[in-house]
Amino acid sequence: MLSEKANSYGQSACQLAGFLSNETVAHRQGIAAIPLNTHGHEEVPRDPDGTPYCSKGLRMHPIFQFQHTNGFTAQRFRCPLLFPERTGEVCDHDQFAKGRGCVKDPNWEKGGLMRALLDRSGPLYHVVYTQRTACERINSQAQALGIEQPKVRNGRSVANLNTLTYLIMNVRALQKANSINKGILAMN
Repeated sequence: MLSEKANSYGQSACQLAGFLSNETVAHRQGIAAIPLNTHGHEEVPRDPDGTPYCSKGLRMHPIFQFQHTNGFTAQRFRCPLLFPERTGEVCDHDQFAKGRGCVKDPNWEKGGLMRALLDRSGPLYHVVYTQRTACERINSQAQALGIEQPKVRNGRSVANLNTLTYLIMNVRALQKANSINKGILAMN
């Protein structure tokens, strides 16, 4: 059983965006079970407070916060060998040779930090992620069976159609479980 303190949300990222803000999930110490998307960049190691490390493994220096073009509040971090003042050490990073040093602008909002610092190897994450993907599979099955736009007109007919749709989905789930169980029993 999940800890009472750790609130979980098995919904997809789209559903979360619809009715929960990043602030709410982070404030309630929740876990949104969102897989890491580095958007083509390498994964940056960070301190527990979210401060990134440079490619040399040094804790980067915070400079200022700003509104990122993607709409979130970002924190600019600069090369620790150059900021707040030059240390005299050198680095093999391409930007260091240009005199600028490495620069990182991570999402510094509560939800952004939560996603970046989330322990994706822990059991809590795997349980909630499995729950979330199961919900998405159920929703896609329901959509494929036409539950989103029923072709009937009155409420009673819609209710009957929904009941039949979920009965079909439950029968399919039981058939799959029976098939899996038979495979497991056959291995013994």
